[in-house]
Amino acid sequence: MVLRGYVPTSEETLQTLAALRLQSLNSDFSTHAPFPRLEELFPPHVLHARLPPPPHRPPTKCRGARLRVGLLAGGLWGQALAKQRAERDQRLRGRLREEGASTMAAIVEKWKLLQGMGRPEAMAAYMALVREWPGFGSTLFDVDLHAVRPQLGVVQGQLWQWATLTPLSLQSPVGCGPQHLWLGIGAKAVSLYKPGEPEPLDSFCYGRISSFGASDSSTFRLSIEDRDLLFETSQVEEIAQLLNMYLTSASAQRQPRPQEPPTSPPTLEPTVLPQGLCTAAGPWQHRPPVGSSHS
Repeated sequence: MVLRGYVPTSEETLQTLAALRLQSLNSDFSTHAPFPRLEELFPPHVLHARLPPPPHRPPTKCRGARLRVGLLAGGLWGQALAKQRAERDQRLRGRLREEGASTMAAIVEKWKLLQGMGRPEAMAAYMALVREWPGFGSTLFDVDLHAVRPQLGVVQGQLWQWATLTPLSLQSPVGCGPQHLWLGIGAKAVSLYKPGEPEPLDSFCYGRISSFGASDSSTFRLSIEDRDLLFETSQVEEIAQLLNMYLTSASAQRQPRPQEPPTSPPTLEPTVLPQGLCTAAGPWQHRPPVGSSHS
């Protein structure tokens, strides 16, 4: 998760984590110690973020301009532009190598300071740094939030229209593109993060989840009380299985033991079913596959 950029922290801390990893793998610094590749120690996207963005090209507005651009692309102008792009790419690759060498040198200097630290101590120090992130322990999934809409679909025979809603500090107005987010699934709550941000945009405990599931292999719905969050993701099944496991565990913990009857009368408030389902089954609701198990 650290190497994939799923632990948002400072670059200084990332270098320290890399040094601790080297100490754990190779013990004290030595010029003869095997050096892993930088991408095995440090998240590559941090290096790429240092590079200048590609030049912005204003879109051509009229058909005549597009035609002229197309004609020029096949001539000398096209060859000149291709040469410029190749030179720019070469400069960026050189800049990336320089940034990588600089980062590796900083990691090695931090590694030298760890001399005498044993492998268990290095691992403990590594975990202590990672645990400083409040989302530690969650499994993060890349998702695109497409809409936040009321859970009820029909009122007086008319379909509800999707609208700009901010029930979870999120905005997903009609006509705007999806928001790229992290969906963090932990033992106690589900959270939504803006990538790279340490604090969640919103977080909700499992008692607020009424149902979840998918209509196809890439669309996932999560119903929070009276609202639906619609996500596009390539990991629909993984998300559903993990949610089902945590919801089942949370439901089992809430159920009173036989020798300890409930001390208060039951209320009329809705509760989460063992599989996290609503009472009325629908095409979106998740049903765990027959014979499936989770460890």
